[in-house]
Amino acid sequence: MAKNYVMVIVNPVAGRGATERKWAELREQLTLSGLSYDYELTRYKGHAIEIARAACIDGYSFIIAVGGDGTVNEATNGILTSPNRENVTLGVINTGTGSDFVRTVGTPRDSFEACRFLARQERFLIDVGQVEFYSNGERVSRYFVNYCGTGFDSEVAETTNRMPRPSFISNTIPYVISLVCTLFRYRNREVRLNVDGNIRKGRFLTIVAANGRYFGGGMKIAPNADLSDGKLDVITVDDVGKLELLKAFPRIYKGTHTTHPKVTVSLATNVQVHSEKRMPVSADGELLGEGPITIRLVPQALAIAR
Repeated sequence: MAKNYVMVIVNPVAGRGATERKWAELREQLTLSGLSYDYELTRYKGHAIEIARAACIDGYSFIIAVGGDGTVNEATNGILTSPNRENVTLGVINTGTGSDFVRTVGTPRDSFEACRFLARQERFLIDVGQVEFYSNGERVSRYFVNYCGTGFDSEVAETTNRMPRPSFISNTIPYVISLVCTLFRYRNREVRLNVDGNIRKGRFLTIVAANGRYFGGGMKIAPNADLSDGKLDVITVDDVGKLELLKAFPRIYKGTHTTHPKVTVSLATNVQVHSEKRMPVSADGELLGEGPITIRLVPQALAIAR
């Protein structure tokens, strides 16, 4: 058993480097909150998975991810691929720019308030999703806590990731710029979609399997999603034209897009998406690989502190 039961995983580049700058103050606040902890800073993509898995094996019962949605995703995958997954709780101190997962969970978005909040050590179980996809020609899988998507939104995420972003610009602005850029070159894909055995074929703009309510830095993609209801909210957008998409886009921030005639919302536990054309796959704000994809719900799989 580890000497200290809390392992804090810190992504110093989260929030475009803001996490590294504020980490000393966060350490002090964690100590003042009464938490006894060890910590480790991530050094490369995927490192938080390794740290979290090793901490679980070493006997830590509480893992705190300090960073953005991508850091939370990696910590989740480390926990859920460890043999002690049922004995570990995940806490989140948000220092990222998107803050989408904590909007649904209810953890304070202010990082210093979150330090005090997590000291209460209350926990509840949430569902997670698991997606199978292709990466470098190999079939692999990944857990996600917030959403998984393919189609137009993942193309936008791919463009956003390539874009240089000064630290003083919010996450929303690069996303909107990338959306407009992608809009001019994107073509809706011919897709075979299987949602819990209900098969649809046709042209789709985007397909999102949501566990949480928000993505893209505050867009309310799945306004009725519940982290613990045993279902994923599957949002599909049919063959929408560019002008129609631009007109409807602001509605996503309010969650009223679901009443659009070309938007369908379904509750499901299994989703399969296949297209002959390349379709990038993203989850929790991170690009993963390419389709075809298979998504399944894993109910009550992860304990979250709140």
